[in-house]
Amino acid sequence: MPKKSFYRSANVIFGKVGRATNEEVVIQLLVSKCIPILMYGLETCPLIKSQLLSLDFAVNRFFMKLFRTSSTEVVKQCQEYFAFEIPSVLWSKRVNKFENKL
Repeated sequence: MPKKSFYRSANVIFGKVGRATNEEVVIQLLVSKCIPILMYGLETCPLIKSQLLSLDFAVNRFFMKLFRTSSTEVVKQCQEYFAFEIPSVLWSKRVNKFENKL
């Protein structure tokens, strides 16, 4: 799993912009830079539920760090507010798109 590269890129975002900018900018950077690293090539792999939960966990921890909370409910509300899709949802969409192309 490419979680190590995801964590590395997410920490670079925190290191460069940190808390100096608003959360919306950080989330946009996450979507444009980190999520592609995490999701690269996964639509070709059959993943089981625990692997999908592992991907979601990595992103949820990023949100917990960003919003300084340990509540998963707060994280889910923030993800809904910013219209952020977790990796398991993205994966299923990408798998469907990949299968339709075949």
